[in-house]
Amino acid sequence: MRRILSLLLVVLALAGALVLACAVSAWWWCATGVLLALTAVGARDLAQTRRSELRDLPLLGHLRLPLEALRPHLQRHVLERDHDGRPYDRAVRGLVSARADGAEPVEPFGTGRDVYGAGHEFLVPSMSPVEVARETPVIRVGGPDCTQPYDMALLNVSAMSFGALSANAVLALNRAAALGGFAHDTGEGGLSDHHLRGGGDLVWEIGTGYFGCRTAEGGFDEREFADKAALPEVRCVSLKLSQGAHPGVGGVLPGVKVSAEIARTRGVAQGRTVFSPPHHQVFSTPRELVAFLAGMRRAAGGKPTGLKLCVGSRRQFLALCKAMLAEGITPDFIVVDGAEGGSGAAPAEFSGRLGTPLTEGLITVHNALVGTGLRERVRVGASGRIATGTDLVRRLLQGADYTNAARAMLFALGCRQAQRCHTNTCPSGVATQDPRRVRVLDVADKSVRVHRYQRATVRSATRIMAAMGVRHPGELTPGQLLRRTDPTTVRSYAELYTWLEPGVLLAEAPADWERDWAAADPDSF
Repeated sequence: MRRILSLLLVVLALAGALVLACAVSAWWWCATGVLLALTAVGARDLAQTRRSELRDLPLLGHLRLPLEALRPHLQRHVLERDHDGRPYDRAVRGLVSARADGAEPVEPFGTGRDVYGAGHEFLVPSMSPVEVARETPVIRVGGPDCTQPYDMALLNVSAMSFGALSANAVLALNRAAALGGFAHDTGEGGLSDHHLRGGGDLVWEIGTGYFGCRTAEGGFDEREFADKAALPEVRCVSLKLSQGAHPGVGGVLPGVKVSAEIARTRGVAQGRTVFSPPHHQVFSTPRELVAFLAGMRRAAGGKPTGLKLCVGSRRQFLALCKAMLAEGITPDFIVVDGAEGGSGAAPAEFSGRLGTPLTEGLITVHNALVGTGLRERVRVGASGRIATGTDLVRRLLQGADYTNAARAMLFALGCRQAQRCHTNTCPSGVATQDPRRVRVLDVADKSVRVHRYQRATVRSATRIMAAMGVRHPGELTPGQLLRRTDPTTVRSYAELYTWLEPGVLLAEAPADWERDWAAADPDSF
């Protein structure tokens, strides 16, 4: 009935316009033309069978798609409250932007957070705070087999490839890294000229596609790897096993973003979507993996060599630890990527549904290394929704030595969380290869903004640690982070999680680790 009524109203309006056109003024013929077109559209809507909403609401049903396209913008800029947004809320985006502008944000009239709500976490201040450290702490990365150790900043640029990001975005991030003395992870998309022009320290990431050191058949080219790893800008090399946004499947670069330059950098065909394989060709067991890492370190001239993963099975990671013990080989660092991590193009059913969130993944890796007596040889990095000084301190408390941030760095570049990364239409010039859109990102300005944001965030973290009575990140303990589990119960991380003693797995595994430890096999994943 609604269909007939809506179309009948248009027909009546058309009839009225015809009468007015004949009796009053010829200008009414313009309205008649418009109404005649609407009548034709409405009739077509009733007759078609492909879209149900148009048959149910002729004419009005056409408003659905434009309104749906407008909804995210209204939600983000008008309707969203300070602490409601996802993946990053308005308060965090505003804090990053303010720090990138050189301002230190303040919160007037008290916090807007629900401090009595279940899940609220807070840090423990000391009754005897200490002076803020004058020298910003750095973390020495390099185990016993590393001959060129590297001093890692507490906050660095996480893995984002050229291709996923524009040339200007990559160059701005790298120049910021040079200004601030922090590291810039290349992502798995290979080493481009834009990574090398800025003068920043690089962590060269090698994924399953071996981009940048790839044979014609898609395998690993050790000679090309050695040549590029010898570049002075490359300070560390990293083997990517998986990433938080889509663990278990390789990365995806939509064909619309594969320009001629990106095709040359990666060694792939221009204009075709690039799928990285889900697994590596060069190893199939934990023992082979650690042997390959040792070979990478030799080929890289003794530079720090590590791996990145989103934790899945605890048993599998323990199998890797057993392989390290058996072969006497350890990576210099392990970056734990949380399932809350982002990507420019992740399968919808993978993002946030597969893989371990950063808190549990980080604690698992830290405990496994401690329990096997390997923790002193391996530095642990954390990545996944890290944007503020509080985020940084929380991850250090949970077992990390340093942190990496990706999307927060993009906010400092000017990203507005439009979530159009996969469409090549990023309005900020960050995640696009469209030359017209890339031009809007000014490298000189944005590199300074990223540097200011990183410096202010690390400074905030050191101030928070000083308020907690801590002079160095190594002094932080799980008991200094509390979580409200219900309206009347607060427990510390020391109580919420098991924390293993050094070497305990080698002596007698605790009951809740015993089964996984017994099942872990260094010769099988």
